[in-house]
This record gives sequence, C-alpha cells and structure tokens, in this order.
Amino acid sequence: MPSSALTVHSKCTVVPHQNSTLGDLKLSISDLNMLLSHYIQKGCLFPTPSLPSRTLIPHLTNALSRTLSLFPPFAGRLKTDADGYVYIACNDAGVEFVHASAAAAGDISVSDLLSPPDVPPAFKQLFPFHHKISHTAHSSPIMAFQVTELADGVFIGCAVCHAVTDGASFWNFFNTFAEVSRGATCPSIRLPDFRRESILVSKVVLQLPEDFKVTFDADEPFRERIFSFSPESIQKLKSMVNNRRTAIPPENVDAVEMLAKLSSDTRLKTVTRGVTDETAEISSFQSLCALVWRCVTRARNLEGSKATTFRMAVNVRQRMEPKLGDCYFGNAIQSIATCAAAGDVANKDLRWCAEQLNKRVRAYDSAMVRRAVENWEREPKCFELGNHDGATVQMGSSHRFPMYDNDFGWGRPLAVRSGGANKFDGKMSAFPGRNGGGAVDLEVVLAPDTMARLESDPEFMFYASG
Repeated sequence: MPSSALTVHSKCTVVPHQNSTLGDLKLSISDLNMLLSHYIQKGCLFPTPSLPSRTLIPHLTNALSRTLSLFPPFAGRLKTDADGYVYIACNDAGVEFVHASAAAAGDISVSDLLSPPDVPPAFKQLFPFHHKISHTAHSSPIMAFQVTELADGVFIGCAVCHAVTDGASFWNFFNTFAEVSRGATCPSIRLPDFRRESILVSKVVLQLPEDFKVTFDADEPFRERIFSFSPESIQKLKSMVNNRRTAIPPENVDAVEMLAKLSSDTRLKTVTRGVTDETAEISSFQSLCALVWRCVTRARNLEGSKATTFRMAVNVRQRMEPKLGDCYFGNAIQSIATCAAAGDVANKDLRWCAEQLNKRVRAYDSAMVRRAVENWEREPKCFELGNHDGATVQMGSSHRFPMYDNDFGWGRPLAVRSGGANKFDGKMSAFPGRNGGGAVDLEVVLAPDTMARLESDPEFMFYASG
C-alpha cells in the first residue's frame, strides 16, 4: 500500500451560521464517565464527488455551519466552575475543519483501504485529533472534521469529544449534516433535546486524577479486522442459538458434526429443542455477541477457572423511568457486564453463552439504571476502558445506528470506518452492513496471536466473512 503521508491544503474554524441562544449544559454522569477517554473517531468513505475541491470544500463548510446551528454544543467548549461541576459552554467557538489529500501518499485508492484483510493503518491518518483526550475540550474544539481526497474517492472523518456525545447523538448530527449538504432547508432528522432533568445529572462532583490519560495502554500492538455477517448467516446463527431445525443447512453435514464437537453438545446434531419458558427468544445481536465471546475466549487459551467478562454498552434512554426521548442530546449509556468462567464460555454450548447475555440485558431495567447512578455517586470516577485482566470483551457502537444514511449529495458511503481511538485487545464495534437487511459488520481488535487463532476457528468463520 502507498505511504500514508498526507498533504494538508487548508485548516479553518467553522462557526454556527446563527448565534447560539442555548445556555451552559451540565455534564451528566454518563458524560463525565468519558472525560478520560479518547475523542470518538468515525467517518465515511465515498466515491469521488462531482464537485471539484475548490467548490466542494466551501459547500461542506457552509453545510457544517448550518448544521452546527441546530447542534450548538458541538461548537462550544467544556468549562469547569469553581465548585468542580463540568459544563458545555455553547459559546460558538467553532469546530476545526481540515482539507487534505492523499496525493503525496502515492494516490491512496478506495481499493487500498478496503481490500486488505486487516484494517490499514492509513485510516488513522484520515481523522483529526488522533488519541486526543476528551478532557482537553476545555481548551480545544469539541469537534473536528477532516475531508481527505483520495485517488478515486473522498473520506469524511470526524472526531468529537466523547464527554459531549454518545453514538446516538453523534449519528443524528452526522445524518443532519449530510442532509443539509444534500440541499434540505428543513432537515427531516429530529432535533436534539438539550434538557438536563433526569437522574443522570448529579449533584456529586467528580474528582479527576492529576494525570489526564486513558485507562489502557494505547500503544499496545494489536490487529484490527472487519468481519461481515450477512443477514442469512445471522439468521442461521439465531436459529441455531434458539435451537430451531433451520439452524444449519442440512446439506452441510460436516459443519454440523464439527460444531457439535466444538460445543460438546450433541443436541446440535438434531437441533430440535424449542425456546423454553425460562428464557425469552434470544435476539440476533445477542446470538452474535455470544459467538464472539465464546470464540475469542477460546482463542485466548485462558485457564478454565479464570473469570471472563463480556461488556456491552447499552442506551438507557428508553430503559429509564421517566424515559428520556430518543433525541436526548449527550451520553445516555451504561455498561452491562456478564461474567462467567472461561471454561464454561469456551466449552458449554453457544445457547448457554447467549442465555447469560440475554438474562443480563433483560434484567437491565429502570431500577438497574438508578442503581448504577447511586453506585457512581458513592464512588464517582471515570469509566475504565481496557482489558486489564486479559479476559474482557467490550462491545461498543451499534448495528442500529444509521451510518449509511449519510448521502452528502453524491451517493451513499462505500464504507464506514473508525480511527485509532479507544482501541485495545478485546474492543469490538458493531456497524450495520452496507446493504442493510440486518447484516452486521463487526470491527474486531485483538492481540495478534489471538486474532490468528480466531481466524482459524471453524465455528467463528462458519458464520463470518471478511
């Protein structure tokens, strides 16, 4: 692949085209949790626009300016008052906008970025604010964009302070930006709700450590791949987990026998048991998470008695009482942790793994949300990202986010990718498949030796491609 050095043509600050009338917004517990995490980095790869760059860049900065008027916190800065409370000052200070090209990099092409089995390191160069800590938004832009022209495409990469937004709010903004660029004067995207009236907003002050850094080794070597799961593959997986006869193609006898041996579960050979009363039907995504947890645990060669944890970020907007609206702006996420012995995860059947996840997710109701708030108020601290025990899998993002609904005026994205932010051994991110229909692209980050064993796992690769 060509060198990843880029040529920066311009850098500017884009401010909202209308002055903000929004007052300071106090950070919630979910926001404060992310102050020591990296900025979120997400972006979309597009075919070459019909507009030349001399027209494209002013067009995009104008659309961004108009979109920021609808989302003024992104154009502000963080501030901490004398009592230690942290706020977003909606002061129209603006976002950073960079125009770059890969011409000096030997004309990086779309194929260069998408063809290799591992995600190319060049993607990290297509985003601003590499490894930037969210707390630095006190003195730096909360948001930055980089538009990079490639040999046969363009990449629009965004970095945004994770203490200001979660994925739901971020993709609402990105979708709106694309729609304004496409020419909509009244975007159909629902407007954000900036109210701060829920139990997530606390009177407890967070005391931060003196050393502002992430809670994991950001320089630890890892491999990163995108594994794609087609709608048909996911349906087979869900059916198998729920023990339906359609779980595995009957003509694939070798695969049936192989999976039966891998799981030590002879029921796979007949696949007749139905859903029980004790456990509700397990969803497609929970089935996929169970497969990942099981196969990664097996690839790590852990001692059978060692505890392994699957952490799943969950949107609590609709789990709270009273509920938050879907358009609530900010972070409204908590972490559901499911723990089990590595030997059980690796050797019991996949249905068992999925049941453990399903029980934890179904039990996470308003009382659990409130309990998490109370626990934080007793011991306020930032969320610790990372895989400190070598046995953790952490699932982020969501296959339900409308990532491919970003048409800026020259077509839908060819691919959605993330930068180098918040990545460590065991970090997974779910994206929707480009063609929809329930397909899922899973961004998998693992230690090199673990990734090699996962790639050789016949159960995992039976369902995955990529």
